[in-house]
Amino acid sequence: MIIEIDEQSGFCNGVVRAIQKAEQELANNKSLYCLGDIVHNSQEVQRLQNIGLQTIDNKQFKELKNVKVLLRAHGEPPETYRIAEQNGIQIIDASCRVVLALQQKIKSAHENFPNAQIVIFGKSGHAEVLGLEGQIDYSAIIVENEDDLEKIDFSRQIFLFSQTTMPLDGFEKIVNIIQLRVEKGVDFRYYDTICRQVSNRISEIKKFAQRFDTVIFVGGNQSSNGKVLYEVCRSVNKNAIFVSAPEDIDLKKVKSSKSIGICGATSTPVWLMENVKKQILTMINF
Repeated sequence: MIIEIDEQSGFCNGVVRAIQKAEQELANNKSLYCLGDIVHNSQEVQRLQNIGLQTIDNKQFKELKNVKVLLRAHGEPPETYRIAEQNGIQIIDASCRVVLALQQKIKSAHENFPNAQIVIFGKSGHAEVLGLEGQIDYSAIIVENEDDLEKIDFSRQIFLFSQTTMPLDGFEKIVNIIQLRVEKGVDFRYYDTICRQVSNRISEIKKFAQRFDTVIFVGGNQSSNGKVLYEVCRSVNKNAIFVSAPEDIDLKKVKSSKSIGICGATSTPVWLMENVKKQILTMINF
């Protein structure tokens, strides 16, 4: 049996940087707080918790005083920084540079064109989207799909941005529909703010998934990127299987395969995919 791990899968640069910052701080201190899960993968979160990283929510964050808190790659709204200053919290900022640049673009568009509608193509309630909305006092219109376009006034100026991890074809579809519906003479501007390191994974993982009898996609249940990439695998390989941990593997689904490909999301650690491979080898050789 051939078992191969996708070399392109694994953490994106933003997540790598956040985890490195956490590990560096924990090497010198016994504990560190992180606002929200550092990555949407429970296995990696648990690994870091084992060495002292404590995940907190926004309510807990507001109650802390004079401690260090790491901000994950997703980015945060301005009020997070204001609370930190008021409470004497030292911020270790691991916000992704791509996300920070997008936050600034949205803020500038709102300041320069205060009457324009700021539209964000993204997942409502997603950590990154909340950070983007916060730049303009949560006045943005969040669009996840075609139905949400009814929230837009097509007779007024529109600025469209995208959450960095959304699919490129989905963004292009939204752009095309708005162009068709916007009233004549209305200023519609759109900005492709999708991270190419993430969007390129779609074409790469599609090619990878086609090469094997069975594909095992390793991802966290909370990962938006994982859900998208798993569906891409399923679209080209009917034997695509989603697992969150090695113990999720069903021997019946893999033992008859001559070749197995293992891949994952931008939030999936390489060590976890390696453990999945070890688990398969143990199961078939038992």
